[in-house]
Amino acid sequence: MAQFYRYDKPFELESGGVLPSLTIAYDTFGELNAERSNVVWVCHALTANSDVADWWPHTVEQGCFLDPAKYFTVCANFLGSHYGTTGPLSVNPATGEPWYGDFPLVTVRDMVRAHQLLAEHLGISRVKLLIGSSIGGFQCLEWCVMQPDFAEKAAFIATTPRTKPWASAFNESQRMAIECDPTFGERSAEAGLQGMATARSIALMSYRGGMAYDKTQEDENPDEVGFQRRVLSYQRYQGEKLRRRFNAYSYYRLSQAVDSHNLGRGRGRVEDVLRQIKAKSLVVAITSDILFPPSDHAILVDNIADVRYHLIDSDFGHDGFLVEHKQLNDIIINFLNE
Repeated sequence: MAQFYRYDKPFELESGGVLPSLTIAYDTFGELNAERSNVVWVCHALTANSDVADWWPHTVEQGCFLDPAKYFTVCANFLGSHYGTTGPLSVNPATGEPWYGDFPLVTVRDMVRAHQLLAEHLGISRVKLLIGSSIGGFQCLEWCVMQPDFAEKAAFIATTPRTKPWASAFNESQRMAIECDPTFGERSAEAGLQGMATARSIALMSYRGGMAYDKTQEDENPDEVGFQRRVLSYQRYQGEKLRRRFNAYSYYRLSQAVDSHNLGRGRGRVEDVLRQIKAKSLVVAITSDILFPPSDHAILVDNIADVRYHLIDSDFGHDGFLVEHKQLNDIIINFLNE
């Protein structure tokens, strides 16, 4: 069950905005040992939450890399999300009503600075493993640069040190879909939800890719199919599923946070910044990932000083980090046991 940390001071954002205060939702699993040496910190992906067991199958289990009998796992819901941490549906103390579309722009660095406040509150100054996939990997990379001694080991999965135009193009198309919803902009938690459902159907194609779609959504009798295709209902179902659990203002802002991601911003060449990472590092790519393809991971492998690289063979694209839990589990357990 989520716990909450409240930071009752102004929180300045990289964009120049200021949050008058900050609430961070987080979950923990397992027990912290006496030496405080068994901490694993998980940074979650875009529409996930702090309950790792809820969205990352077969990880918080006996014999898995987040085994609660061995590790004290912490996961914090990141800034701007819909699951307990300060975001667009939080009340703006200046107005007494939710922020909605007035919620300021946030970056991945802002997310990490919020995580750092929580870590300090919990008395955690170093972790055995810092791990994240996708935007979770963005956070891990930023954290390893912002606080080089925080992580003994770090795992960067299906991620990149800089969001490239290809990924941003998907995000802009999603925002365009949300903007086409005539309710978007209204001061309501229900605003823009149908547009967000459409946006999600766009995103899913980038998460899965052609091989996954052709493998899982083929019609039972493809030679006889006409206008009614199985994949059509799948797209609508996935959009509706997110519509029921998320918020369009959060989704919009988080897509902008993804676009802002650049490890080199204000620091110099990305290659030089990566060389500052001290953690023993693991880089994991997925063969069929079209959002952050294996080629995007080469810059990590070539420039992080102490690094291992694994390529997961999967037809499930970017979502392979959720689907291929057996392969991932073996890789990470071996990394932890080095």
